[in-house]
Amino acid sequence: MTSFSDDAGLHRSARTIDAAELPERARALLEHGHRLALIAGHDDGGALRAVYLFTATAPDRRVELHVPLDRADPRVPSLAGMSFPAGRFEREMRDLFGITATGHPLPRRLVRHFHWPVGWYPMLGDAGEPPEFGDVDGPYPFRTVEGQGVYEIPVGPVHAGMIEPGHFRFSVVGETILNLKARLWFVHKGLEKLFEGRGPDQAVELAERVSGDTAVGHNLAYCLAVEDARGIAVAQHAQRLRAILLELERLYNHVTDLGALCNDVAYAILNAHAQRVRERLLRINDAVTGHRLLRGAIRPGGAEVRTLPDLAALAAIGADVAEIVDLALANTVVADRFTGTAVLTTAQATDLGTLGYVARASGLAADARHDHPFLPTRFPRATRVRTDGDVLSRFLVRAEEIAESITMICELTEELGGETGSFTFSAEPGGDARSGVGIVEGWRGTIVHRVELTGDGRLARVKIVDPSFFNWPALPVALADTIVPDFPLTNKSFNLSYAGNDL
Repeated sequence: MTSFSDDAGLHRSARTIDAAELPERARALLEHGHRLALIAGHDDGGALRAVYLFTATAPDRRVELHVPLDRADPRVPSLAGMSFPAGRFEREMRDLFGITATGHPLPRRLVRHFHWPVGWYPMLGDAGEPPEFGDVDGPYPFRTVEGQGVYEIPVGPVHAGMIEPGHFRFSVVGETILNLKARLWFVHKGLEKLFEGRGPDQAVELAERVSGDTAVGHNLAYCLAVEDARGIAVAQHAQRLRAILLELERLYNHVTDLGALCNDVAYAILNAHAQRVRERLLRINDAVTGHRLLRGAIRPGGAEVRTLPDLAALAAIGADVAEIVDLALANTVVADRFTGTAVLTTAQATDLGTLGYVARASGLAADARHDHPFLPTRFPRATRVRTDGDVLSRFLVRAEEIAESITMICELTEELGGETGSFTFSAEPGGDARSGVGIVEGWRGTIVHRVELTGDGRLARVKIVDPSFFNWPALPVALADTIVPDFPLTNKSFNLSYAGNDL
């Protein structure tokens, strides 16, 4: 059994409490401006444990509540009534660890599909090999919508494109969507389990592959968590390099989305130009790191690149993107299809706990580059926020962030003065078992990794939270009362990760 003390990390405190204390303490934190960033189950050998991480901003604060649990009957009071994300984390923890949230309003499966055997919890240390699967627990309980003229349209889980599997069931009247249920977790990979027992430096390749288009975001969050656990101070030039790589990742993904959104309203020529720009960005990535998706440059203790970005090429790309955006907004068909489509209100975005450009398009100034900075100078200087919450707002937030990212990369590159990075990580065991948290504003939104290291310096537990875990529930909400033909456009405006969600 590994015992973790009430340790403190960067801006972080931790406290062990009884399960009965949890609701009162959680409510107090939420009422004082904290948000629930994650809930993680843990198998400590003789007992189980639930860890709750709450974060707050201005200044950066991180509070952990650790709840030891009886292995024979692990139960915690549900927080679903005070936090929507809490309810989903609790269902995930029940599926993977068998820890039950008592009083949960919707205690059915989330991660485990209904062919997974009852009573088998794969994240437990003694779970063993997966047993034979079968039709054990009945059909999925889709919400039934009835009435005159109501019919259902099933889509997926296998799709015509190269996207990962997800099943969408529409209840519609005519073309109007009354209800949409998105069912995910068709490719649950057991990724968090794969981290266990590895050395921190050996797990970088896993972190880079949590979600393929977010190699920098997830790996950086992981490295920051390891450095927090080990008390490693990373040189500022290496942190600047990390920030540059993070913005390069934001650039190529945002440009791709701008083109795809235009393509979904039949403005294919702009998508062709956006793909041309994307290719230029991928070649810059390759020149900087040796990998088109920016893998291999960040490791615990620092960052190192082959060369710094070509600032003249980035300036030309910025002008190209601005022209694409201007052409899109000047087109009346684009304006008609984007404006007022799939609105997610500020209240809805707040209640659901949305993150990233989805939140910023609905009026929420959530941005870990401001809220949880790893650089002493906060970047960007202003968070781009729109308030209409429609497809147009999500398009414009991306467009504005592209210009901001190019400015940031240029400023950071000039500050480096030609420095291409270094590492200061030592693989020597760290002594006591420790934990650490890393928070990064990936291109989709805030990414959180929490790690626990054993006394010999190996990974005992890695909990990963991609922003898509928070944002997937917002998609059906935004689609209510829209029309079925607007689903592809709306889905692309959210552009949520299956891989980052289906860990």
